[in-house]
Amino acid sequence: MATIHVDVVSAEESIFSGEAKFVALPGEGGELGILPKHTPLITRIRPGAVRIERADNGEEEFVFVAGGILEVQPNSVTVLADTAIRGKDLDEAKATEAKRLAEEAMRNAKSDIDLAKAQSEFAAMAAQIAALRRFRKK
Repeated sequence: MATIHVDVVSAEESIFSGEAKFVALPGEGGELGILPKHTPLITRIRPGAVRIERADNGEEEFVFVAGGILEVQPNSVTVLADTAIRGKDLDEAKATEAKRLAEEAMRNAKSDIDLAKAQSEFAAMAAQIAALRRFRKK
C-alpha cells in the first residue's frame, strides 16, 4: 500500500508527523485531497480542518489550522500553519468567546486595519468552531 509522509507544524511545535493514506485540507481555492504520488504543489491554506487518514491504523487524525502554507511533493506533505491545534485539544467555549470578541472589535474598529484584523480573527474562530463541531460528531 502506498503512503505519503505528512508533517503538520506550527511556530510553536510539531503537531503531527507520520505516514498517511490520504490528506484533506482547505486550500486557498477550495478543499484539497492529497494521495501518495500527488503532483508537486505549493499553495496557501485557509482556516479549517486538516484530516489525515493514518497508514498505521486507518484512523483519522484531525488538526485545526488557522491558515498557512502547504507544500506537496510526491512522497511528502508539509503543512506550515500559522496556528495549529489538535482536534482533541480544541475548546469550543474559548473559541466562541474569541469569536464574540472579534465581532465586538469589528463593530468598534477605528480604522481599516483594525477592521481587517478583527475580520481575520472572526473568520478563524468561525472556522475553528465549525471544524470542532464536525470533529465532535465523529
